[in-house]
Amino acid sequence: MADFWKSAGGHLVERTENGWLEVSDDYLRAYYTRPEIHPVETSCAMEHALFERLMEEPRAEVDPDEIAAIVDADAADNYRFILGFRDFLLRHGTIEGAYRALFRDDAPPLPAMILDQMVHLIAKNILRGATDPIRVRAAELLFREQSVSTEDGRLMLADTEILEMHAQTGGLGGLGALLVETGTPMREVALDVLDEDNKSIYWARSDRFDTAIDFRFTQPALDAFARVLEAWIRHFHAVEVRIQPQQSIRDERWSWHAGLDAQASRILNALYEQKPTVPGDLDRIVALFRLEFEDGGTVIETMRGKPVWLGMAMTADNRVKVKPQNLLTNLPLKRAE
Repeated sequence: MADFWKSAGGHLVERTENGWLEVSDDYLRAYYTRPEIHPVETSCAMEHALFERLMEEPRAEVDPDEIAAIVDADAADNYRFILGFRDFLLRHGTIEGAYRALFRDDAPPLPAMILDQMVHLIAKNILRGATDPIRVRAAELLFREQSVSTEDGRLMLADTEILEMHAQTGGLGGLGALLVETGTPMREVALDVLDEDNKSIYWARSDRFDTAIDFRFTQPALDAFARVLEAWIRHFHAVEVRIQPQQSIRDERWSWHAGLDAQASRILNALYEQKPTVPGDLDRIVALFRLEFEDGGTVIETMRGKPVWLGMAMTADNRVKVKPQNLLTNLPLKRAE
């Protein structure tokens, strides 16, 4: 069985009886060693002492006066933030529990980077034992922004950060950046497109996020993403659903929908309310899905026997940023979680 996404931090945590990930000391230490927190040579003695104590005892109580005594005000603010985040994690006990709680009214705001890191780790947990590299690649959509290309009649998704890096350096790192500065033309960005014949190349480079997928209807990657969404819902809600890609929404009883990103939410809302859409909106739709619950008893009474429509759409600059939290908050489940 191939390993993947070592950068997710799966080695830092252990699974609980219900399959969620327990917040561990090693997981907390990983945040203390981030550049924003780790002391540098010029850091004051109080900052060094606090860091050493937290590395020794990651759950140690820290008096506000200890943080106030740090000379560098920015460093002090960083410690206030990371310790607040630590306490939030410990209060909920698991990565999944903390992530789910983030979308309640009383939850503290977190930078998108930390949300994506949490989803990365959760997705790694959900896909443990996965054998299909296209499914794993499709799951990258949960935590990494994708750029969309519709050239040659295809619908290609590639990692935005990687594309931008290649555009800046030609894939040559520091040398490439130097060439850009001197005006040397860079080669065109061309990432390997995963298909059934070459998909095994993914395993050795999963942490590079440098492969593309064809997301057209009937293509394996689109179906693979549907299976990822099913697994995400099963993991958080403990309910079974069937999700199938669709080319359009044809439903006289359309009663519920959820956008998988901000653009899709806006477009689906307009269509549902039969309001005029912005010119070009329909062309921005990347994917549509029909979600059906296996057990009608798990949903609210008015939704029994009815599907939920899901959508993905790209921005005006051809980007897609999935918000998997929408599947925690926007489904018609009977029991509040």
